[in-house]
Amino acid sequence: MRVWRVQKPGPLTHRPLRLTDEPRPEPVDGELLVRVLACGVCRTDLHLVEGDLPVHREHVTPGHEVVGEVVEPGEAFRRGDKVGIPWLRGTCYHCRFCRGGHENLCPKSHYTGWDVDGGYADYATVPEPYALPLPNNYSDVELAPLLCAGIIGFAALKRAELPAGGRLGIYGFGASAHLAAQVALAQGATVHVLTRSAKARALVRVRGRLARCLGR
Repeated sequence: MRVWRVQKPGPLTHRPLRLTDEPRPEPVDGELLVRVLACGVCRTDLHLVEGDLPVHREHVTPGHEVVGEVVEPGEAFRRGDKVGIPWLRGTCYHCRFCRGGHENLCPKSHYTGWDVDGGYADYATVPEPYALPLPNNYSDVELAPLLCAGIIGFAALKRAELPAGGRLGIYGFGASAHLAAQVALAQGATVHVLTRSAKARALVRVRGRLARCLGR
């Protein structure tokens, strides 16, 4: 299979990624084998490739916004099911964060495309409890960003406890904020965005329905 690996982290101009041909991975007990259909590019992937984050695995394959179809099924997924592979890949299940439903804060958590090979390949594996079922009525490319920016933005929106028809203030307008704003608008909220980025302000204005965009 085709697979991209980080040969030596560094600037993209130095071509730190190398395309190789390797056997497809073998899933261990409790894992699914997934044929990758699309994989988004997250800023964290760029941090890993460029060396801004410490190396957790030598020559890792990045990519954690993975959309794919199940090749070797498990207990909950059948062959051909569309699934997503997100950033969070595993936790201890036993600490107070895991028991309290905040497993993303687990001190023993590990991550797709950092600790274990990710989705910049033809095939990838994922522990079945961390595979996310995906709908078939959206394109693979549309679904991919939802597996990181979408999860982050939606989680933040839920924590904000925005009332029906309420007002939402967003500081900064990156990918997760952009997606959270769209969800809030669909729910009938008025959204205000504060950002210094001229490019982000232009994107806000294109959306049109946002109430105000303030910058410095």
